Amino acid sequence: MTSFEGSASAERPRIDTNLVETLRSALRGPVCRKGETGYDEARSIWNAMIDRSPDLVIRCAGAADVIRAVRFAADNHLTIAVRGGGHNIAGSAVGDGGVLIDLSPMKSVRVDPEARRAWVGPGATLGDVDRETQTFGLAVPTGINSTTGIAGLTLGGGFGWLTRAFGMTIDNLISADVVTAKGELVHANASENPDLFWAIRGGGGNFGVVTSFEFRLHPVGPEVFSGLVVHPFAQAQELLKGYRRVAAEAPDALTIWSVMRKAPPLPFIPAEWHGREVLVFAACFAGSMADGEKAVAPLRRLGQPIADVLGPHPFVGWQSGFDPLLTPGARNYWKSHDFVQLSDDVIGVVTDAVSRLPGPECEVFLAQVGGAMSRVAPDATAYPQRGAHFIMNVHTRWRDIAQDRACISWARELFQATAPFATGGAYVNFIPADEADRTEKIYGGNYRRLTEVKRRWDPQNLFRLNQNIRPTA
Repeated sequence: MTSFEGSASAERPRIDTNLVETLRSALRGPVCRKGETGYDEARSIWNAMIDRSPDLVIRCAGAADVIRAVRFAADNHLTIAVRGGGHNIAGSAVGDGGVLIDLSPMKSVRVDPEARRAWVGPGATLGDVDRETQTFGLAVPTGINSTTGIAGLTLGGGFGWLTRAFGMTIDNLISADVVTAKGELVHANASENPDLFWAIRGGGGNFGVVTSFEFRLHPVGPEVFSGLVVHPFAQAQELLKGYRRVAAEAPDALTIWSVMRKAPPLPFIPAEWHGREVLVFAACFAGSMADGEKAVAPLRRLGQPIADVLGPHPFVGWQSGFDPLLTPGARNYWKSHDFVQLSDDVIGVVTDAVSRLPGPECEVFLAQVGGAMSRVAPDATAYPQRGAHFIMNVHTRWRDIAQDRACISWARELFQATAPFATGGAYVNFIPADEADRTEKIYGGNYRRLTEVKRRWDPQNLFRLNQNIRPTA
């Protein structure tokens, strides 16, 4: 077989029209070429900086379609991009040329409330999962934006409001069905294909196409004590030092993130603050209302807030609360670091940068993690960054292409300035396309094992449109 090494921009093989028609007749889902219904919908993803045109889109209705799509691409030496929710910042959900395997129609979510299990299709979003599980007062620990796809989030690790209480998304993955590079459907769990199961928990889409996830559920909601406390940015350094102390003493059930940006025109923020820099503490407590109110009391004692909207909220609503600030259609560029602690140096560098935001939608957030996540051994899953207690995401977001240089340069400068204080690790789902050389360092001591698993399951590197792990020779 011809090797699949190379990039998506290499010379494109032509796809025989008769082969495409034969493929159409074998699938339940539609096959789309440029100009056909569904093509532009499938290739349009969350980050508007990504504008790529696959030769063929296969909109899969089930695992059988995925098997046929992978075999078709392999037999015809076509590159493969795999789309779940299309949220990946690097745009790996779509490539130029080749085949786009679109999993977004596969949105099924089935819950067994007695066993506290959920079986989820790869096209489901976090919102899809939450709406089903919360019917029974249960939840999977996932991310913070309901439109994010469950597949990409899980394969990269997955963290959010419940991570400190119940671990990462991958720590709650029980099993998965995976279509391999050979076009075979295999089951992976702790005892069946354990090397593959280890690798997909944080190793991204390098090892196959997951067609079903089985998750462990936890009692959460339907209401949680959560919300925002908004402060003037002028007091940010003092407040962040207080936040550092509060976070260190917080129970695992409490998660507090810090967000620094220009205030959006939210109804609970006084109008005179709209468009001005603010520091926002976002908190969520996975427990009783009374315990939650007690746990956030130290946070509420910090500074003189502009607004405090902490209180009982439906978990489904809280999980989608940031959606209006993260809608598709904007240009986005991210840079990320992990920190063991928020030193005075980090606080100084970050607050200085936020005082020079390049646009009204740009922000920096510091996500508190640790807790249950940190009690998993670094080599227990492919995701190794268990010692980090804060994950920084420098999120530049803008609309006008003329702002590209200013926004990207600002993010890179802050990334470089904070690098001396970081662990060197990072959350792979936050890595932009221009950081391919960072992959080995991110996985650290797990990287060698990942290359060996890659060699077993994808020796030709068919699945390479991702933060790629190359197979060992």
